[in-house]
Amino acid sequence: MGILEVKDVGKRFGGLKALSDVNLSVKENTCHAIIGPNGAGKSTLLNCLVGKLIPDTGSVMFQGQSVLGRSPHEINQMGISRVFQTPEIFGDLTVFENMMIPLFAKRDGAYRLHAIESVMNEKSLIEEAEKMLEEVNMLDKRHMHSASMSRGDKRRLEMAMCLVQSPKLLLLDEPTAGMARADTNNTIDLLKQIKEERDITIAIIEHDMHVVFSLADRITVLAQGTPLVEDAPENIKGHPKVQEAYLGEAH
Repeated sequence: MGILEVKDVGKRFGGLKALSDVNLSVKENTCHAIIGPNGAGKSTLLNCLVGKLIPDTGSVMFQGQSVLGRSPHEINQMGISRVFQTPEIFGDLTVFENMMIPLFAKRDGAYRLHAIESVMNEKSLIEEAEKMLEEVNMLDKRHMHSASMSRGDKRRLEMAMCLVQSPKLLLLDEPTAGMARADTNNTIDLLKQIKEERDITIAIIEHDMHVVFSLADRITVLAQGTPLVEDAPENIKGHPKVQEAYLGEAH
């Protein structure tokens, strides 16, 4: 049994079959990549994993509990954090102020922007925020307004905001999309560090095969909403079904 179990999941949008009989098992403390051509159903599957969409058929279980029908806050409390394609941070706040938001939510159970000022001087939260920023090499940027940062730094901050909540499962939706190669490589290094140093499982959707083959322990290939192949990275690239459905290559 994996930490995340997807069983016979199907999803339609009107007459469009987005997912059909998807089965997936993500093992604990591994990085599992989900790849496939545009329209393969990757984003639909990810939205089912975080409760944003409820599949028409099948189940999604995290540590033996169903995620279906739960609110984003409940999903987060279960130990699942998600990083979106576009970094979801508060551009009018500093890096440090952004970090205080998930810490406040972790303690009080809700995101409250208007309450940030009330906790900015709390020593325990300050120390936790500083420790997390140091872990992701952003402590020297604590006073920067996040809107002025590069996309790579925004992504790094967003990951820090997720990690400070101590998730068991980190879901990444194309975390290097729109990045320069240097920022992409820095993100790969950060994810490797996270994977090595933390008790965490990572599931990633990514088009950049350089990222996938750098990080993944296991890869599932989707095509037209159905898994084609699941295997170790070294067996994926040359697989005939993969070559037929997906033309991406490792750089």
